[in-house]
Amino acid sequence: MALRMIRQLGDKILTKTCREVTEVTPKIRTLIDDMLETMYAADGVGLAAPQVGILKRLAVVDIGDGPVVLINPRVMEARGETFEDEGCLSLPGKVGKVRRPSYVKVEAWNEAMERFEMEAEDLLARAFCHEIDHLDGHMYVEKVEGGLHDASEEDEE
Repeated sequence: MALRMIRQLGDKILTKTCREVTEVTPKIRTLIDDMLETMYAADGVGLAAPQVGILKRLAVVDIGDGPVVLINPRVMEARGETFEDEGCLSLPGKVGKVRRPSYVKVEAWNEAMERFEMEAEDLLARAFCHEIDHLDGHMYVEKVEGGLHDASEEDEE
């Protein structure tokens, strides 16, 4: 496993739509391992392949309940709404208020290319939506209402 460089806001790769993963090759397995290691090292809760320079529909998420690998994910159902601060490893130190569904049902494939569905609420739903946006070439800053502020301001409250 290896740490990968996280691409920052302004990098053109973060604006591109990712290609579907058609099979889990040894290269894809290594990418998944590297993405998990990189996410944990950066104290993140999610990381999408374009953030490490790979245009594949692949993301990893861990809100503290163990890692979830999402290959070719898509939101099948969404409802409710939350309006919370959101940040991104591609824009460290900044957060902004973003509206997201409070519940989503996601369809994806696992490392064995087995289809699964997963329901998520609150932070996990937010993380899934955030990472899927990355796969479609979008960053949360496009959805921020009221501007960005320093993440450290949240710690002071």
